[in-house]
Amino acid sequence: MNKLQNKHVVIVGGSSGIGLAIAENALQNHAVVTIASRSNEKLSNAKSQLLDRANTYSLDYRDENQLINFFNQIGHFDHLIISAAEVNLGTITEMPISKAKEVFNSKFWGSYQTIKHALSMINKNGSIILFSGRLSQRPTNNGSSLLSAVNSAIEGLGRALALELSPIRVNVIAPGFTQTKMNQEPCEAVNQQYATICEQFIIKRPAEPNEIALAAIYLMENTYATGSTLFVDGGYTFR
Repeated sequence: MNKLQNKHVVIVGGSSGIGLAIAENALQNHAVVTIASRSNEKLSNAKSQLLDRANTYSLDYRDENQLINFFNQIGHFDHLIISAAEVNLGTITEMPISKAKEVFNSKFWGSYQTIKHALSMINKNGSIILFSGRLSQRPTNNGSSLLSAVNSAIEGLGRALALELSPIRVNVIAPGFTQTKMNQEPCEAVNQQYATICEQFIIKRPAEPNEIALAAIYLMENTYATGSTLFVDGGYTFR
């Protein structure tokens, strides 16, 4: 039985990368898919790549009024995935406070208020999936303290909301270094920085977006999974 058939999956940040890969997989499982993004260009490209099978909306999830209008437009749905985020790396001595706040305003508060305004529209047997990252468990010494902190906050939010929002299920995915259009070549062929990153993983290569997307499909389909953080990180946390 296909558990996603005719289910409505909403992906905030679904116009590229991991979000777009989730949209593709959900469509293959015969779900109804809506993707939202700030970039109209990316939305247009995504709509073309998905052969016009997904609904697309322009949305800045940092803007509460836009969120309210968005969820009023799409109505009731089953699964919410928030993969959008803007991140900055830098040491605490180097990064301006304004830049540091932008990271939390995007990845944490953007996710928080998206959930808040989506709740009245999520069906009670549905789910929410958030995204953290490998640095929540194992920070590096190259200015990752802020990203480590926001990823840890996302994981804590996911655990707490699993209790607060039950029977809606809430889970978090923590990806490893993921290959995108920005770095399509193998790590060692790009530059020494990527090669060094890959040496930190048991599986010595970046993830493909589809490999992370499969984790999202699993969490939507498994109706007994809630309150978990699923590490799809190539073994990073074990090194």
